[in-house]
Amino acid sequence: MDPISIVIGVAIGLVVGVAGAIAVVLLIPSLKKKTASNEAKSIIEDAKADAAKIIKNAKLDAKQAAYEAKQQAQIEIKEMKSESIAEEARLDAREASLNAREKEMNRKEQSLDAKNENLAKKIEAAEEKAAKLDEKINAILAELEKVSGMSVKEAHDEIMSRVESKMSTEIAQYIKNAQDDARDQAETFAKDIISVACDKYAQDVVTERTIAVIPLPSDDLKGRIIGREGRNIRVLEQTLGVDLVIDDTPEVITVSCFDPIRREIARRTIETLVKDGRIQPGRIEEVAAKVKKDLDQETHKAGEEAAFKLGLPRINRELLNYVGRLKYRTSYGQNALTHSMEVAYLTGIMAGELKLDVNLAKRAGLLHDIGKSIDFEMEGSHVFLGSDLAKKYNEPEVVVNSIESHHGDVEAKSIIAHLVAAADTLSAARPGARSETMETYIKRITQLEEIAKGYDGVSSAYAMQSGREIRVMVVPEKISDLEAIKLAQDMREKIETTMTYPGQIKISVIREYRAVETAK
Repeated sequence: MDPISIVIGVAIGLVVGVAGAIAVVLLIPSLKKKTASNEAKSIIEDAKADAAKIIKNAKLDAKQAAYEAKQQAQIEIKEMKSESIAEEARLDAREASLNAREKEMNRKEQSLDAKNENLAKKIEAAEEKAAKLDEKINAILAELEKVSGMSVKEAHDEIMSRVESKMSTEIAQYIKNAQDDARDQAETFAKDIISVACDKYAQDVVTERTIAVIPLPSDDLKGRIIGREGRNIRVLEQTLGVDLVIDDTPEVITVSCFDPIRREIARRTIETLVKDGRIQPGRIEEVAAKVKKDLDQETHKAGEEAAFKLGLPRINRELLNYVGRLKYRTSYGQNALTHSMEVAYLTGIMAGELKLDVNLAKRAGLLHDIGKSIDFEMEGSHVFLGSDLAKKYNEPEVVVNSIESHHGDVEAKSIIAHLVAAADTLSAARPGARSETMETYIKRITQLEEIAKGYDGVSSAYAMQSGREIRVMVVPEKISDLEAIKLAQDMREKIETTMTYPGQIKISVIREYRAVETAK
């Protein structure tokens, strides 16, 4: 083949190939554009179809919701109509009832008017009769005054005087006879029970006092306790709620506070600070908080130990805290917790002798003075404060009544309540149980003698045996034997209602007639 032809053929092939490539390159975008246009049309058509379906479904749902709402509204309207009809029926019935009541009240009112009119006539007639009777009585009295020579008042006074004299003697005789009969029947039995209780009670007899005086190693510590410009002592008094007395007494600080719990916290706090040596406001507050927490735990433990020693069933945990607080409370020098446990032991022993519930009796004895755990914080007698505490913690009615009645403020409703009162007297009156200050003692003795001397016919009175007995001498010409009995009873009642004293007071009225002559 001719080389030129070959070159020409190759050139033509190259030209055709290049032209084909160019044609392909130019046709690809066109094909893509057409394909995309077809796809877009398809998507739009599909979207239109979906939108038509959604609109159709939405219209159907709206119609369905409207139908259901209409049905619900119709149901509610029917219910409201039925309720309205029922309410209207009730109102009609009530109106009929009110009309009937009004008619009945009108009838009764008419009847009452008639009765009132009749009664007014009767009263008028009775007043007329009374006036006539008064006239007749006055005429009779005038005639009697002429015959007797005495006025009505004089006759009345004479009769009352004779009746009073006669009845006073008879009453005194009756009381004496009743007391003799009661003594014959009860004294032996009561002595047996009390003696058994005292014999079986084996608690140690001790007298405790809460300490209000704090010893110091040296007087130098007083200055450190006072602090610069009195800063430490102010913080101590504010934090502890007590008054600190720092006087010339060597190596001693006195804590003054009516609240025994706060006084004990103050004592322990100051003793801890003295031992530690760091006396400053921050340390004072820290130690006081720790001491208070420790004392709370101790009081609860003391209450639990008291209940455990007595063998009592479960007592409310918070109530046991109040029982433990009695450990720091005293009465006439006698520790209140020790006294309460003594009363519980004695009451339980006496209840056992009488075949009563021993645990209930011990419970009443232990809680009889529970009010003394808060009487320095709240206003009121320890009797009623204790009663409120017992009611708050759902104690049995027997326990509540024993608390209320052990000092005679309320009538005792059970034998156990009487036993608690007796055991309370035994514990307080035993030798060495209680003490009192000389000032209180002298005041009580003086008051006792003044009460006795205030009665007519008493010549002299002497308090004896540290105020546990008073002997009253009477004038025999003015006071008879039976009147002496009544006089002793009157004195007993007045002493019980006007005085406060530990134990019992014996009243002896002595009437002695002496005939004295002198031979010359």
